Amino acid sequence: MGGARIIQLRDKSATDREFFDAACQIRKLTAEAGALFFINDRVDVAAAVGADGINIGQTDMPIASARRVLGDSAIIGVSADTYEQAMQAVDDGADYIGFGPVFPTSTKLDAGPVSGLETLRRVCKDINLPIVAIGGIGASNIASVAEAGAACAAVVSAVVCADDMIRATAELISTFNNES
Repeated sequence: MGGARIIQLRDKSATDREFFDAACQIRKLTAEAGALFFINDRVDVAAAVGADGINIGQTDMPIASARRVLGDSAIIGVSADTYEQAMQAVDDGADYIGFGPVFPTSTKLDAGPVSGLETLRRVCKDINLPIVAIGGIGASNIASVAEAGAACAAVVSAVVCADDMIRATAELISTFNNES
């Protein structure tokens, strides 16, 4: 996995069975690697496969309901694309905030407007939870989200479009941690 400590499964086009089967396989791999496994949106699948956590969006099941299904030990994150949504997620009991898109992205077509680094910096300063920077993050800008105070960064294209995904992951982690 190139050193990734958290893997999230997101697939809006898979059938329920395809998504579940993929989740089972990834759960096994992450357990073997000692990495956390998160499911995007699908509380039912997260519960069924014993995922470590879930990331829910603004139109998904409320945090309190997801907590009832998944239990107190589950890590529940909320995607927010505005400062106000992030603050509401804190009030609602989120364990972390996925904030962005910080930069333009083509990975998630329904992403909200670009928030930018200044808003990310404000969210990181004002919220006492881990902030996961999302949206358009790659080798050229991952250091800037770390400098803004993000606890980590979610990436898709920067890894899956790379010739060597393991090397790309390791390099992103190293850059984020300012090890280069």
